[in-house]
Amino acid sequence: MATAPVILLPPSEGKAEGGSGQQLRIANLSFSQLEEHRTTLRAALGAAMKGNEAGRAKLLGVKGKALAAATSANLDVLTSPTMPAIERYTGVLYDALDVASLSTRDRKRLNKQVLIFSGLWGVVRPDDMIPDYKLKMGATLAPVGKLSTWWREPLTAALAPTVSGTVVWNLLPKEHDNAWAPLSPAHAETTPNAVLSVKFLDEGKAVKGERTFTTVNHWNKLLKGALVRFILEAGADDPKALAKFRHPEGYRYDRSLTETTPAGTVVSMVRPVR
Repeated sequence: MATAPVILLPPSEGKAEGGSGQQLRIANLSFSQLEEHRTTLRAALGAAMKGNEAGRAKLLGVKGKALAAATSANLDVLTSPTMPAIERYTGVLYDALDVASLSTRDRKRLNKQVLIFSGLWGVVRPDDMIPDYKLKMGATLAPVGKLSTWWREPLTAALAPTVSGTVVWNLLPKEHDNAWAPLSPAHAETTPNAVLSVKFLDEGKAVKGERTFTTVNHWNKLLKGALVRFILEAGADDPKALAKFRHPEGYRYDRSLTETTPAGTVVSMVRPVR
């Protein structure tokens, strides 16, 4: 029986407030081997939140009322209420995924197959209960340094058993993708069978008989959210499976533009000239 594909997602900038779950116990999060790193990072973040306003604003990338709210949330991560990560993370990708409308079967698949990278927790599963917080994977936090670099080795080791022999749909932006190294020689015996990423292209008018394209940035998160639904529903573990994907914005799998790179296969989804 084929192994179900693994889907890697980023968190969201925005997060739902509050929650009805009990306060966080770091030891209860998935991938318990990351507990020491999570505890270290939580302590470093707490110390940073007691620093001056300018330093906190630089670290978190917000100011004013948003900075005050983020500071408070970060100071209270061990005492504030929790909710499932898939509900905590909000924004365009998660709105398009629309977890509430998934079937019972696909919700189970989501909890098993989706992994969400996090600047503070490293990686969590959708049903992990987490508090509100703010910390980007691309941030630099004393004394650990840049988080994507700091997380790379422990994250790669922690994920190795899960991704070994699987097809991985890597839907991470660059700063989160930098936080793991699935094809590292150090983990050669536990690498995925394939790593698939996706790019969305708008086709323009042909120039001298040659097709032209523009990479989609603005709608990228919306497009990926809809794609995740399809992967869960179809169990898609090969680019060719996307031939049946009918994106509401008109993007279609283009085999001729799909390419293989040292980091894996880049699948092209193209919207024809309008």
